[in-house]
Amino acid sequence: MPKPGGQDGNDDGVQLRGVCAQRGGREVLSAIDLSLTEGRIGLVGVNGSGKSTLVRLLNGLLEPSRGEITLFGRRIGEKGFQPAREVGFIFQNPDHQLLFPTVAEELAFGPQQLGLEKRRAEEEARAFLAGHGIEAWAGRAVHELSEGQKQFVCILSVLIMKPRLLILDEPFASLDLPSRRRIMAFLGARKEMQLFISHEIDSLSDFDRIVWLDEGRVAGDGPPGEVLPRYRKAMDEREPAL
Repeated sequence: MPKPGGQDGNDDGVQLRGVCAQRGGREVLSAIDLSLTEGRIGLVGVNGSGKSTLVRLLNGLLEPSRGEITLFGRRIGEKGFQPAREVGFIFQNPDHQLLFPTVAEELAFGPQQLGLEKRRAEEEARAFLAGHGIEAWAGRAVHELSEGQKQFVCILSVLIMKPRLLILDEPFASLDLPSRRRIMAFLGARKEMQLFISHEIDSLSDFDRIVWLDEGRVAGDGPPGEVLPRYRKAMDEREPAL
């Protein structure tokens, strides 16, 4: 796996120190201490365990009620620091992420948001597609793409903005097995740090690290071979008898 962390190789990664978070007056994350520096990290836990809240903290959509978060050496909340420029997010359903009629327009949107003039952004989008061997997709209507192609376009539309942390929230939920394998292989060769949220824990077996959240706390943290069997056993024990 290439060294994660973005363009300059900064290995500070993501640091959470004593992080707590509240939503609706209820504490949903409690005293989270994590130092995330590995290339690919799986985040597991049942619905309501705090995964979505953690992600929203990392991209600056929520503020912690206590504690501190740093991304690659810069503190979230620091004046002038925009976490969204460092963090790219991939939705579960690509139809919730795609905004524009054609593939080239979709990819050009991010560079324009970063200040690039429209014509230059479109040129960059086409060059980016060409670099991935799919320049012919530029004029294709996104609604005519397969689900796997849509998700790949979503990923490229985030990568063109050069994030240093890529967060993927159940990105394979609507994909067939061949599409999952192709996209997973593509992601596995990337240099960006990746935080991968999934209930399909078998897809995380070769990751560098697994973080298991349960009721807002870290219940497990370590190699997949250690954490995933414990997580699977805990889920089996919670399963109601038929």
